[in-house]
Amino acid sequence: MKTKTLLVTLLASLALTLGACAAAPSEPAADQVNLILGAYTTPREAYGEIIALFQDYWLAETGQTVTFEESYLGSGAQSRAVVEGFEADVVALSLEADINRIQEAGLITHDWKANDYQGIVTSSVVSFAVREGNPLGISDWADLTQPDLEILTPNPNTSGGAMWNILALYGAALRGGVAGVPVDDPAAAFEFLTQVLQNVSVMDKGARDSILNFEMGIGDLAITYENEILVGRQTGQTYERVIPTSTILIQNPVAVVDASVDKHGTREVAEAFVNFLYTPEAQAVFAEHGLRVVNLDVAGQFEEDYPPVEDLFTIDYFGGWEVIMQDIFGEDGIYNQAIALAQGDAR
Repeated sequence: MKTKTLLVTLLASLALTLGACAAAPSEPAADQVNLILGAYTTPREAYGEIIALFQDYWLAETGQTVTFEESYLGSGAQSRAVVEGFEADVVALSLEADINRIQEAGLITHDWKANDYQGIVTSSVVSFAVREGNPLGISDWADLTQPDLEILTPNPNTSGGAMWNILALYGAALRGGVAGVPVDDPAAAFEFLTQVLQNVSVMDKGARDSILNFEMGIGDLAITYENEILVGRQTGQTYERVIPTSTILIQNPVAVVDASVDKHGTREVAEAFVNFLYTPEAQAVFAEHGLRVVNLDVAGQFEEDYPPVEDLFTIDYFGGWEVIMQDIFGEDGIYNQAIALAQGDAR
């Protein structure tokens, strides 16, 4: 009887031990969390450095290790991917309209513009990348219609950067920032937009792809984010930056995706990461990677790198993103009419 009792006790003890061993692999999960970032292509390197800083910060604050899954696409493509099922916890995109698309799909339910910066984490301006020495003498928008000029700009159907480029070009023409184009003359501005689009030789899916093609020797000029030019020069590229007299302020938003963080249980760390992007440490990284920043104290430290623009306008000039997406980028909008005409003339 004693032997039987002892055997039962040993078996029970063994079962408890095996159960503890089986449960052991899941225990470290409390000390680790995974965050999914869906971003546009341009600030990839900046986010790489900021993520490392945030991981150190979060570990020190909570004792928890954060791992990141990072996805970089053209802003429009990234936005559509989230709507179609990509479960990003945080989206960092090129323009507000791409965040709005996710919100309209019911995936962002909070007021993502509620902070002091209205959800904008960085900015830039539409500029020109020209070959070393600027051999074609490109100084402003009017120079983009010269014969046989090969221009690179991304495709607005996939790239937020491309949308900014079109808005800068068309807006400058409307505002009198283009020599020979009358102020507030939509017909003349449309004609100028069409003329420039006739010189576009390559339309890539994103701003990064566009500048990489330019670096490979394709084209005479790239219309792009100012920061793409500055980052390229930091890595040894010899092309030069030309800021037109009149151009648009690019404003880049960031937001937590409620549907994803609620599903993944990552709201706390996702919100902390977004808040971290506004700290002086993170803003300085953005500035070092060619982006104009929203933290004024940090911006003041980089004034020499970012000259003022004579005529800097915002999307408010067009009436906001809702108007822009219908009147300029809608199916029958100004851009689609102009590109159809430009491509028809090219044929």
